[in-house]
Amino acid sequence: MRFGIASKLFLAILATCIVVAIAMGVAVRASFESGFDSYVREREARRVEALSGVLADYYQETGSWHGLREQPRRWWRMLRSMPDPNAGPQHAEARPEHGPGKPPAPPPPARFVPPPYYLVDVDGTPVAGVPDELDLSQDTPRFAIEVDGRTVGWLVTIPRGQGPSALDERFLAEQLKATWIIIGLSVLLAALVSGLLARGLLAPLRRLGRATHRLAGGDYGTRVEVMSRDELGQLARDFNHLALTLEKNERLRRDMVADVSHELRTPLAILRGELEALQDGVRSLTPASLESLQAEVATLNKLIDDLYELSLADVGAMRYRMTDVDVAGLLRAACGPYRERLAARGLTLDTRLPASTPPMRGDPQRLTQLFNNLLENALRYTDPGGEVRVRVEADAGLTVCVEDSPPGVPRELLPRMFERMFRVDPSRSRESGGAGLGLAIAARIVEAHEGTIHAEPSPLGGVRIVIRFPRSAL
Repeated sequence: MRFGIASKLFLAILATCIVVAIAMGVAVRASFESGFDSYVREREARRVEALSGVLADYYQETGSWHGLREQPRRWWRMLRSMPDPNAGPQHAEARPEHGPGKPPAPPPPARFVPPPYYLVDVDGTPVAGVPDELDLSQDTPRFAIEVDGRTVGWLVTIPRGQGPSALDERFLAEQLKATWIIIGLSVLLAALVSGLLARGLLAPLRRLGRATHRLAGGDYGTRVEVMSRDELGQLARDFNHLALTLEKNERLRRDMVADVSHELRTPLAILRGELEALQDGVRSLTPASLESLQAEVATLNKLIDDLYELSLADVGAMRYRMTDVDVAGLLRAACGPYRERLAARGLTLDTRLPASTPPMRGDPQRLTQLFNNLLENALRYTDPGGEVRVRVEADAGLTVCVEDSPPGVPRELLPRMFERMFRVDPSRSRESGGAGLGLAIAARIVEAHEGTIHAEPSPLGGVRIVIRFPRSAL
């Protein structure tokens, strides 16, 4: 038989409550018995003190115990005059009536219960109150009766079991019975509370379990309701965040597969068409046709290289050879070849670069690749007649900005510009070029250099890419 977590939690809470209830019952019982014994001893000590005083006065008046020996009733009358701690006041209806003009009669004495003592003289000879069945040879506690500093007799305790202790024993038994009843009720209450707690605590876990099964089955739209702000509520929020991330990654995976297939289909279709034309004799094998084929092969090779670079960056396997580099010098060198290409498209390049920047730990080859990707992106997506501006600032760290003129990118799409295969133009026309991997690779290179990269609207009307390297990299 296998127990579920609900049964285990119920049994754990119930067992803990039972142990606590029994421990409390035993502790309360021990404390009560100890306190009750102390109470009985104190009560008997006061009774002995009062009775000893009365007997001392009697002996001082009579000079002997002869009267108590000869008249046992006097002993019992003397005991009857002592207040009994176990007796309470009589009921009002038992009090005698008194007429007008007559003084009220004193209340009747409390119900008499003989004390567990007997009297012996100084030599140990019985005087009064000795039970017939008592064995006088037993060693029992005794209390001295003194007159003028001289012991004249002894009050001796009747051994337990021979005295009038039935009331005390009955009281103890009733208390013990009440204690076990309370423990039993506590256990029943603990079972009820344990069941409710087990169900209440496991209800959110069951919901999470069902949602996890749906999520594992591919239903990435699964969400759980957050019903608390404790650890279980945080777990539900983390689950929802996980489901959202998986849904996003699944969407990106599908988009990437579609995008890669799209990027591969076009050059392959052109290659196949060119080769078929050459086969059929429609086109002759000329340097121009070979150049066209070479251009499509180069496009395929660039796409494969970018995908390989991105896969290495994702798994952290891209190699970096860190050394002290001058970022302004690297950026100036990268801008040189692009100046003519930009001018050919009717674009002007405005560089605002200092003569040098503080040395930064970085890989010159990867940083050059980063700057080339940014410039290539500006070249492909800036309308003719526009402007591309590049600047570097050394402040708390090092800031590199590359911005261009229209067209711009909607503000809500700016954070997605560094996703792989992302394009603002859904038609993905080949005239605009590129496979949408350049900025994704650029973002991985910046992260490897402990920097940050983001896109924002440019004052020129296009997009501004801002890269910040921290002071620790300098």
